[in-house]
Amino acid sequence: MNSRTATTSPATCIPWYQALGRRIATLWVVKMIGTTVGISGFFAIYFWVMHNPSSEPTVMPLTMLDHWVGVSDDAMLLYGSLWFYISLAPALAKDKAQLWTCARDAALIAGAGLAVFWLFPTTVPAFSVDWSQYPSLQFLKTADAGGNAFPSLHVAFAVFTAVLMERQLREVRAPAWVRMLNLLWAFGIVYSTLATRQHVLIDVAGGTLLAALVCWARSTRERLVLAGA
Repeated sequence: MNSRTATTSPATCIPWYQALGRRIATLWVVKMIGTTVGISGFFAIYFWVMHNPSSEPTVMPLTMLDHWVGVSDDAMLLYGSLWFYISLAPALAKDKAQLWTCARDAALIAGAGLAVFWLFPTTVPAFSVDWSQYPSLQFLKTADAGGNAFPSLHVAFAVFTAVLMERQLREVRAPAWVRMLNLLWAFGIVYSTLATRQHVLIDVAGGTLLAALVCWARSTRERLVLAGA
């Protein structure tokens, strides 16, 4: 079968981009409202936890890689793009079951991360950077002071979305370059957490591990369902 088509029935093949369009049109009102409410609710809890820590936040240590990655004002664009990026996974859900799985796993990541933030508050170091030289980052530092550092939920959501979208793109038989763009976007967001000095390498590792655990649990559940069918 051509790599640019997706099978919808034994007798019908449509291009991958049309298959994605159909997915976006499926339950689009539910997806739009659910994503908006979910992100808004997350932010409300996130900032409350950050401004009301249960104890004095621990300053996260730096590694050689943290010193090696330079500060970049341009990285702010990638950093902010996460909130559009993560909306793509639910938008491309093919049915209610896949949409529910996406929402449930995203909630697990958010809940686990927020619980850690509350129980073990952390913050990034006070970097010796003149933020006035980086206007975009100066705005970011005003809005988000670098608390709730470990694990990086920016990284966790980016990795989770990359894995889920890779699966969705394979389902519609999207070409390799589209799947590569997905992975590069996720990698860019991960990089941006370091380049904006919002996180350090240990935070990145923690976020990656959190996403990996949730994805592994989902795969295990699916295998068990298939085995019992």
